[in-house]
Amino acid sequence: METTTLSTVQAPSDALPTLVRRGRWIGLFAVLAAMIMNILDGTVVNVAAPAIQQDLGASNAQIQWTAAIYTLALAVGVLTGGRLGDLFGRRSMLLVGTAGFVTASLLCAAAWSPEALIAARVAQGLFGAVMIPQSFGLIRDLFPPEEIGKAFGALGPVIGFSTILGPVVAGTLVDADLFGTSWRMVFAINLPLGLFAFVAGYRFLPRNPGTATDRRLDLVGAPLAGAGMLMLLYPLVQGRDLGWPAWVFGMIAASVVVLAGFVAQQRSRTRRGLPPLVELSVLARRSYASGVLFVIVFFGGIVGFSLSMGLFLQLGLAQSPLTASLTMAAWAVGAFVGSAVAAMTMAKLGRRILHIGLSVMTAGLGYTYLVMQAEGFHVGAGDLALPLLTYGIGMGMIFVPLFDIIMGEVEDHEVGSASGLLESLQQLGASLGVAALGTVFFSALDPFPTPEQFVDAIGTVNLIAIGLAVLGIAIGFLLPRQARPQPIG
Repeated sequence: METTTLSTVQAPSDALPTLVRRGRWIGLFAVLAAMIMNILDGTVVNVAAPAIQQDLGASNAQIQWTAAIYTLALAVGVLTGGRLGDLFGRRSMLLVGTAGFVTASLLCAAAWSPEALIAARVAQGLFGAVMIPQSFGLIRDLFPPEEIGKAFGALGPVIGFSTILGPVVAGTLVDADLFGTSWRMVFAINLPLGLFAFVAGYRFLPRNPGTATDRRLDLVGAPLAGAGMLMLLYPLVQGRDLGWPAWVFGMIAASVVVLAGFVAQQRSRTRRGLPPLVELSVLARRSYASGVLFVIVFFGGIVGFSLSMGLFLQLGLAQSPLTASLTMAAWAVGAFVGSAVAAMTMAKLGRRILHIGLSVMTAGLGYTYLVMQAEGFHVGAGDLALPLLTYGIGMGMIFVPLFDIIMGEVEDHEVGSASGLLESLQQLGASLGVAALGTVFFSALDPFPTPEQFVDAIGTVNLIAIGLAVLGIAIGFLLPRQARPQPIG
């Protein structure tokens, strides 16, 4: 889910250059191509992980890092990415982010070791953090008020189908092994997407200058926040391989101190009249603070469960990447259906849609667990289709209204900062989910695991995911009852 700055004002149609006005739909597709790249690269490791592990000789922890480090880098960078668009212009930053993202993707495809792949994934996440926050503002810059509804109406289906087709395309590419590339093609596919986004964006996106009146950039806050997040994540990923030494728990405690230092640094900037990365006043509201916790729990559960399920299908059941991605496609189809249901009912149901969605998710997870226990390692795609479809429907019902509901009581001047913080914490939650649930999954396996151990491992992860969904139901009662109203036009 992307960050939306609700206070952005659309330009009238006659204020746009003729070329941009005539080609604004191509400009929209350039923005969508950039968003699709981010969606794909947030999920491809779930399908390609076993092939990567076998080809590069990666450890279990390194596979977790390959998935988690992208979202962590995105979480850290997005705090500054939106600000860069305000300073230097959204078009310029989208182009810089796209060029860097494609370059980093090619480095991923050419990686010669797990360490090289992890480093390239960091670069991907950082450039993605420059690229993605510009998307919604650029769409509002492109279209006049009378057409903005059509533009945003195209957004949902494109993102939805990308979510469905992404894992399937990744599985197909790994299975096809084009030119002997195996998993590397899932990153190289960003080259044509990125070239289109860059060329079309350069030609058809409006060249609006930055809008920030205060051009001072916080060069301390983002690294400080990143250090605290990394110190929290590193022990969770590496602790099992290291035998959980005492310093691992010391690092977790130290991460709290560093993140507290970030909060103090942001307060200091505010007192001195400098623009902070985060308006900390939003955290004083119980509804928003509860939403922060909800986002971490929700995205941690779904992303951690997704990676574990992909590993179970390929390593435990010996499914091919394509078969595994088709098995999980029912999940993505359900998410698409659930998103459509939420879009039609969120205005009427408000916060209740989250509880309905979480209840459906919990039912789907419980159904998945029962099927796994009944069928064991003989479980097949047909057995999992209905439970994963149910889980996906519930998940999709939460995606559409979640951020607007959390923002329901946020003041107008806090919207941009609150949106950016939620986007960052969404990515942090995903990273923590990969780290924690991935560690649980691998901890249940011997060096040479049996099929029964894989079933036990995914069963344990499944139960934890159920617990997180139930926790989400409880936290949901603390959120605002209605979503924040969208601006007219």
